[in-house]
Formats: sequence, structure tokens, C-alpha cells
Amino acid sequence: MTVTWRYAALAVRLLAVASAAIGLIRLTGLFGGGEVSAAFTFYTTQSNILCLLWMALLAVVTVKDIVRFGPRGLSAPAPRWGAAVMMAITVTMLIYLVILAPAAFQQAGSAYVPFTLTDDLVHIITPCLVIFDWFLFTPKGKLHWFDPPCWAGLPYAYLAFAFTWSALGGDFGSGRRYPYAFMDVQAYGVGGVAVQILILTVSLEAFGYLYVVADKTLARVARKRAAQQPA
Repeated sequence: MTVTWRYAALAVRLLAVASAAIGLIRLTGLFGGGEVSAAFTFYTTQSNILCLLWMALLAVVTVKDIVRFGPRGLSAPAPRWGAAVMMAITVTMLIYLVILAPAAFQQAGSAYVPFTLTDDLVHIITPCLVIFDWFLFTPKGKLHWFDPPCWAGLPYAYLAFAFTWSALGGDFGSGRRYPYAFMDVQAYGVGGVAVQILILTVSLEAFGYLYVVADKTLARVARKRAAQQPA
């Protein structure tokens, strides 16, 4: 059920802002005096920036609504945009948990160590807070069946950026031509990369439809409960 207590929503949103901000600072080395540009070419960084901006906006709206209307009620403008942001960061979390972290453990002698504090902040904690916020503080029944294909536009825009950046001679830090192993055309060929992207697309679209089903189911439950309330 949707929680109509704005102070609770504000607390979650501020936590999400803090998690995203700290994770991004640690991930990019923004204030460390070193090279930071390569970090911003990764989907993880870009999706966390999107979450930071969105959750900060929600926090501001929530504060304004508390001042104007009091602590009771919802402060969730543009629920479908919120769901799009949630799906964008869900992609980050799922690819990390299902592909990147397991691959790091399977590669003997890999220099990459998953599940550090920085990784947890940008891949797990921030995504969970954004998802938690949507489930608890966003009105349900607003999503459409055609939303998941629309949400795929953000990851696909990143793929277009990453392949274009690589083709123009850009790298993703330490001379890497591709940000993620499943995008490595030299290793898998164009066909192999296309198949992996197709599999990921189908899997993530299925997960997106779980959000739509949850949205419609929770809305139906809320309507039934409202109908059962005495007049």
C-alpha cells in the first residue's frame, strides 16, 4: 500500500541522495585530484547521476508539500518518469549482480574486487532506495503496458554512446575499448555482442513488466480496500 506520510518519504529520499552522492564521489574520485573523466563514461555513473537528480527533485517537492499541505499526503510528481528512473537504476543493479560481480569471482587473478563500499553504494544501496521509494511513496495504477519498451530507450541510448565513443577512439579508462565485457566486439564479434544484448534486453524487459504488474496489482488492491470502507 502507498504510504501517505511525507516525513517518511523525505527520509528515504534524502538517504538516496546521500547514497548516490557519496557513491559517485568515491567512484569518480571527483575530489581526489586524479583523472575522473573515464568514470563518467560508464552506465553505472550516468544512471546514478540520474537517480541523484531525480531523488533530489523529489526531496525538494516533498519539503515544499510539507510546508504547504502538511505531513499527510503524497509527493510524487510524474509517477511514470519515476518508474523510468527506477528501471534505469534497476538495470545497473541487475547487470552488476548477475554478470559483473560473478565474472570477477570467476576470473583468477582479476584486479577487480566486487562488493566494496563504493560498489555497494552505486550498484545496490542506491538502487534499492530508489525502488523502495517508488513502491512505498508513489501512487499506483499509473503505468502502461508499453512503458517497459520505452524504458529501454535509456540503456540503448547508452549503448549508442558507448559504441560511438569507442569507434571514435575513446577509451573507458586504462585503455579499455569497451566499458563492459559483453560489449567487446573484438572478443565476441558483432553477432556475439548482438546476441548478448538481445538476451539482456529480453531479460530486463521481463523484469520491467514485473514492475507494471506490481503497479496494476497494488492499484487494484487499493481500489478494493477503498470500496470496502464504510461510507
